[in-house]
Amino acid sequence: MNTDADRGTPATDPFPLDVDALLLDMDGTLVDSGPSVVRAWTKLLEEHGSARAFDHTLHGMPARVVLAEVFPDMPEDEVEAAHARVEDLEVEDASQISVLPGTERIVQELDAAAAELGRPTWTIVTSCTRRLFEARWSVTGLDAPESVVTADQVAHGKPDPEAYALGAERLGVEPARALVIEDSLGGLASAQAAGCLAIALTTTTPAHDLGPHADALLTSLDDIAVQVHEGHLRIVRR
Repeated sequence: MNTDADRGTPATDPFPLDVDALLLDMDGTLVDSGPSVVRAWTKLLEEHGSARAFDHTLHGMPARVVLAEVFPDMPEDEVEAAHARVEDLEVEDASQISVLPGTERIVQELDAAAAELGRPTWTIVTSCTRRLFEARWSVTGLDAPESVVTADQVAHGKPDPEAYALGAERLGVEPARALVIEDSLGGLASAQAAGCLAIALTTTTPAHDLGPHADALLTSLDDIAVQVHEGHLRIVRR
């Protein structure tokens, strides 16, 4: 990856970018669940007597990874209870999330490309469990791809590469031919370790933190469009 470390931003613009599939994070990429996540985790942290704030450094990782970070000495039975509690809080609050700009259009473009190419072109790779994914995705009113990867389907969640490697495998593409779109440092680390290209959205994490770890920075999915070019997906700036 070519970056300008001094500026913290990618040194070259990779667009147009030809790939075979898109692997999309959900929270902070397709939907704005940030306030909902903060409400749920703030309540859980308060219930456990922690003064730590839930900030962008904890965003984008499975709940178990966050719990291990915040409560490293918590007994396993308490971890299980805390995990169930925060998931309940997030599911209860799911109706409060909103769809981010560009989500509906990008999904429509990817589905149209899939119909033209005769193969799947995208999936979602999320740190949510399947239950939480379904609660949040239902708010969009969009169909979910069959190949969704959720946190409870992998042994090691983001920032481990397993989730994005599995996403590429389910779509039948090599990781190097897959483009990940993420908003968190943990998600970018997962994508890079899996061998994928990675674009970062500056929706939840400061650009200067994301820049050194991404092939490009975008403000939202409205910055790009998906086309079909010579049997592949071509990602262009709008």
